[in-house]
Amino acid sequence: MPLKEVEKIWMNGKLVNWHDAKIHVLSHVIHYGSSWFEGIRCYETAKGPAIFRLDKHLRRLFDSTKIYKTEVPYSEAEIEEAIFQTIRANKMKVCYIRPIIYRGYGDVGVNPLPCPVDVTIAVWEWGSYLGPEALEKGIDVCVSTWARPAPNTFPTMAKTGGNYALSQIMKVEAIQAGFKEAIALDVFGYVSEGSGENVFIVKDDVIFTPPVSSSILPGVTRASVIRLAKDAGMEVRETNIPREMLYIADELFFTGTAAEVTPIRSVDKVKVADGKPGHVTKQLQKTFFDIVKNANDKYNWLKFVYND
Repeated sequence: MPLKEVEKIWMNGKLVNWHDAKIHVLSHVIHYGSSWFEGIRCYETAKGPAIFRLDKHLRRLFDSTKIYKTEVPYSEAEIEEAIFQTIRANKMKVCYIRPIIYRGYGDVGVNPLPCPVDVTIAVWEWGSYLGPEALEKGIDVCVSTWARPAPNTFPTMAKTGGNYALSQIMKVEAIQAGFKEAIALDVFGYVSEGSGENVFIVKDDVIFTPPVSSSILPGVTRASVIRLAKDAGMEVRETNIPREMLYIADELFFTGTAAEVTPIRSVDKVKVADGKPGHVTKQLQKTFFDIVKNANDKYNWLKFVYND
């Protein structure tokens, strides 16, 4: 579905018109994937528009650039203020937020250092990432034929554009095979993550999720759901998960900024339990949406856009 255009995009300190937000075709990022980005949601809560866990997203964004030895020409505080400025300029009440840092036009060699570091922030409307019925009924997924990178190859803790080449082929493979999403294994054959989501398994009322060492991106929503589960008295184990656990799980679900908390109803056409979202998934989903929709936020995870 094409993006619904808004009026302004923030680029290197200035708000520009949507169609004027352009870069040169020889920008380093186009040729070598040298970008670092975040996906963040602003929800229309009962107390007004609010951004979910903005501080954690910006911390991960700057961690990603640090891994790649890239100096950002703005501070976290300046990027935060620019995000608020962009949302307000477009008069948005609910939106998806995409801050992206990238190597621009300067040199076309592999060496990124001669190229400037540019920053852009865009916002747009984006509903349910995996479809309007996904949150309620769940989705069908497959195990990808593609594995996540081995340790000491790609830095999987960085949310960088180049890493998402793998996510693209995972996603395309899944869609062409009739599935909504894919789950990749790590180099050792353990469960890793989806193309843009973290994975959780429920078995005998214990929640399992792969550790960071399984080549996952340390998700902000993942961390939030782990906190919610533990505070509700649930047992959560971050541990290596063999593939076969996907087929015998009592419940499965994805987490992510775009996916939120999405149930999985089948894997490789094997139904998960009775094929309906389980009680653990529904409880965590309910608690999550109570925070982002009703602003029942005892964690101070929300930052409100309009203070008046």
